[in-house]
Amino acid sequence: MELSPYVEGLRRELGSLTRFASDDVVEVAGKLAEALESSVRLTLLEVLSAAAAEITTRLDDTAIDVRLNAGEPEFVVTAVPDRGDTEPATREAAAEDAGTARVTLRLSEVLKTRVEAQAAADGVSVNSWLAHAAIRALEFPGSSRGQRSRPGVGERITGYARS
Repeated sequence: MELSPYVEGLRRELGSLTRFASDDVVEVAGKLAEALESSVRLTLLEVLSAAAAEITTRLDDTAIDVRLNAGEPEFVVTAVPDRGDTEPATREAAAEDAGTARVTLRLSEVLKTRVEAQAAADGVSVNSWLAHAAIRALEFPGSSRGQRSRPGVGERITGYARS
């Protein structure tokens, strides 16, 4: 999706507001429009992302993400596998609570690289991949890969032993 026509439209609107103004005001308005271009683009991206997130909450088994491709947003529609073993009431409750929230997550560079590679292999954004991983972990606790079957360092084992 090309954002330039929308940014240019806002620039034209600002220019039309200054058509009866002095040359100094027109010059300041032009500089202001130029300075605001990146902020306007960022705001438009946030609006598109929020709209995609809201639409996703209303769709069953489909996720819509906004990705940047060569600096321009594009929509990616991904089918989420049906979780037939999830109770319908649970799915409805999840849909009702499906607002979006921003989270800061700190990962090691190695883990970040692995997550990015897996998300790319799955054809989804890193954000979607992490969200789906969290959903799977919550829906199917104890079934995640790499879960330890024995206690690790710093974990305590209690009980009695016979010899």
